[in-house]
Parts: sequence; structure tokens; C-alpha cells
Amino acid sequence: MKSVKRALISVSDKTDVLEFAQKLHGLGVEILSTGGTSDLLAKGGVPVKQVSDYTGFPEMMDGRIKTLHPKIHGGILGRRDVKSHMESMEEHDINPIDLVVINLYPFEKTIAKEDCLLGNAIENIDIGGPAMIRSAAKNFNDVAVVVNSKEYSTILEEIESCGGFVTQKTRMRLSRDAYAHTARYDSLIARYLSNQLEDKEDFPPMFQLPFEKIQTLRYGENPHQLAAFYRDPDATSQDIVSAQKIQGKELSFNNIIDLEAAWQLAKDFEIGSAVVIKHTNPSGVAVGDNQRETFIKARETDPISAFGGIIGFNRRVGVDTAEEVLKNFVEAVIAPSYDEEALKLFLSKKNIRVMRMPEEVKSVEPRVFDLKRVGGGLLVQDKDIISHNPATLKVVTKKQPDAKEIDDLLFAWIVAKHVKSNAIVYARGGEALGIGAGQMSRVDSSRLAGEKARQSLKGCVMASDAFFPFRDSIDTAANSGVSAIIQPGGSIRDEEVIQAADENGMAMIFTSIRHFKH
Repeated sequence: MKSVKRALISVSDKTDVLEFAQKLHGLGVEILSTGGTSDLLAKGGVPVKQVSDYTGFPEMMDGRIKTLHPKIHGGILGRRDVKSHMESMEEHDINPIDLVVINLYPFEKTIAKEDCLLGNAIENIDIGGPAMIRSAAKNFNDVAVVVNSKEYSTILEEIESCGGFVTQKTRMRLSRDAYAHTARYDSLIARYLSNQLEDKEDFPPMFQLPFEKIQTLRYGENPHQLAAFYRDPDATSQDIVSAQKIQGKELSFNNIIDLEAAWQLAKDFEIGSAVVIKHTNPSGVAVGDNQRETFIKARETDPISAFGGIIGFNRRVGVDTAEEVLKNFVEAVIAPSYDEEALKLFLSKKNIRVMRMPEEVKSVEPRVFDLKRVGGGLLVQDKDIISHNPATLKVVTKKQPDAKEIDDLLFAWIVAKHVKSNAIVYARGGEALGIGAGQMSRVDSSRLAGEKARQSLKGCVMASDAFFPFRDSIDTAANSGVSAIIQPGGSIRDEEVIQAADENGMAMIFTSIRHFKH
């Protein structure tokens, strides 16, 4: 690569570009530009040549054709170390372009608008920009390509310190970043067009998600595993990636997973809730109007497992709740907001990670996918976000559940949705009494949930995330004092299970919806 003598700058995001161009000019770099970028630079006193003047070819078709010209792409792609390339450039009056600074039309912001129409989205698909980026990235031996304003200082520092050059290592890194940038841009377009197709139940033939790295983590699930945290472009303010850390140690890989579990469960309740999460499973859950008492109930479901847990609330955290939380060893707390006095109390234990979720902002609801990596492949499904209408529940036993039991059944059903399969939840009065998670058989989960309970189970309800294949779990529940059960139904032995409930004087509701969580 020869020293940087000529730069092409054409950016949609004009952050710091004027200052950057001014300094390039001061270093003797000639600048080509287009449209709004050219106007901005000229007004800022930077001598700039319009691309249309340079090529002798006007912009046309409402700006669709601007930079797609041999004098542009030849200047970018021509190899300086190949004699025939240089001869062709000389023959056709093509000057080398040594630095390409491009960022693209704001397609992502355009489609995020609720009133965005297909035609408007299409017009915000950049063609010339990606073409120049790819050309410059391919020829990184001779050209530096910049797609992020954060790199401006690096470019200037190297030109100044390296005699007008950008180092080969930096050019190669910028090339990698440029290809990642255009790949992300194209995947956003493909994803948008997929969402416009009439068949919303279909999955695209190529599944590409343009995640953007936001954080390198100290390690993964274990210290020998490298890890990083990426953001989905469709993330909303209510996704864990949007959580704001107010205080505390750096978040770990496992912290983020448990915070996700705590927040997703806490916000599933309309009434105030408190959740204790340990290794992605809830060890305690309760709902109520008095937040401090609700937290105590959640903690006391399984106080041993609550040690070192993640605490989630779906309401503003008050000072009395913060005082109670601080009586325990906890890794993190997550909530939509905190009283100022509560935040001052948390400062007494600076290692506790205090996370705040932003206020919910209504926006276009994207289709949400759940991803599971397997050896050599990726499993993709719609996320389990279905809500339940109590009017659609079906009572299948002779005994009808009363209003109190209905409330407890719906509470237990929400909790079971967030427990690893096989999942069994015993509950009463808006409080989880015992939770059985991740067992190989449902009857073992039933027994474990009973063993975990620190209170009598008499008069409580039971929820199961999937159907009961045998009556043994029903008999176990009856012996524990369970009065009503909620489950999906759908087993070939449903009649046997219903008969067991009838024999034990229990009510049973079928939801027809399963909540496996693997």
C-alpha cells in the first residue's frame, strides 16, 4: 500500500465525520464525497470533490445510481502491485482511492418505525455503499475501509505515526469488520422480507441473525470457556440485553442467564411478584401487594437454594425490600426501578449487581425465536410466549375448582412454564411451596417438590408442565394434600389420570398447552 493520498467519504451516520475530514485534509488527503456528506464537509471548510464531478456522470434515479462507476470501483479495486492493473488505471484516467469511509442507509431504523411501508423500506436499501465497502475490503492490501466512526482516531493516529500509511494489520482487521458489517446489513434485509411474506408460520431457508457483540465476558459457564455477549437487532426494552447495571461486579455468563430467567418469570405476573432463581430454575416465587413480605415468601420456599441466588421483581423496589434482600447473600437483583433510598442501601454491598430494566416502549413486535445449538447445527423455534385465557381452561373431573383454587392453579401454571422439565410446582395463596425441576421422571419431580416444601401441602394445588403418563404422580399429590391440579392433558392414559383425581376427590384442569423447557 502507498500512503493515503485520496479518500472517499460517504456516510449516513455523520458522527464526528467533519472533524475527521478536516484532519485528513490537514494531512494532505484529497477527499471525494457524495450528497449530504459532501455538503456537510464543504460547509465545514473542507475542500471536497463531488463524485459526480470526478466521474463525469451525474447522480440519477433518485440517487440509486451514484458511485457505481469504473472510476470509483477501479480506483478501489486496482492492485498497486500488478502492472496491468496500474496500466489500465492510467489508460482510463482512474486515480487510486486509498481510504473508503462508508456507513449505510439506516435500514434498521427505517423498518423499526411502526408506520414503515414496504416501499419505504426498499428505498432505504443501500446498493452503492455495500458495493464500495466490499470492494475496499477485498483489496485491503492497498485500501483501508472504515464502517464505524469509532475507527476514525485509529486511522488518523496511524497516518500520522506511520508516514502516511495505515498498517497492514489494521487494514486486514478493518476488512474483516467491513464484511461482517455488510453481512449483517444483508441479513437484516432478508429477515425483513421474510417477515413480509404471507406465510408467517414458515422459516427462511437460510437462518441468519445479525447479532452485534456488546461485551466480552471473563469466561463462559466454566473458567476454561471463552465467552461474549451479543445483541439481537430486534431486541426490545424488555429484553435482558437492555438491562442497565447500576452497580456491582462485572456480569458473568451465568449471571446473565439467571437474570434472564428471573426477569422473564417476574414479568409474567400482572400482580407484584418476587422471584429467586438458582441455576436458571426458580427456587422460590410469590406474588402479593406487600413487596417485602412477598420476597420473604419467595425466599422461604427454599432458603438453602436461595443462597447466592438472583432476585427478580416486577415492581419498583422499595427501601424495606432492599433491607430484607441485604440480609441474604445474593449475586444480583433485577427490577424495573428502585427507590433512591433503596439504591443507597445496596451501595453498602458494592459487589451485588443491581440491574434496572428500562421503561417499556411500545414498538413493532418482532417474531421472536428461541435458538438451541447442537453439534453441527442449530435448532430454531418460536419462543414460548403464549398467554392463557382462563375461559379456555377445561375442567375434566367431577369436582370443580373454586375461585381460590383457580387463582392458585393459574399462578402455579405460570411458574411451571419457567421450570426445567420435568416440572412440578406446588402452590397455595400466591406462593410456591415446593418446586421439582429437571428430573428424569415426573413422579420423581412430584416427590422432590414435596420434599422441598417447608409447609404443609394440605389444600395446595399442583401444576405440571406436561401431561402425566401414569396415575402415580396423582396419588403422590393426593397423599401430600393437593386439592387441585393443572396440566396440559394429552396422554393416552388421561382417563386413568382423571379417574385417580376423582377417586382422591381432587379437581383437575386441562390447558391443552404444554410448556416443556429443556
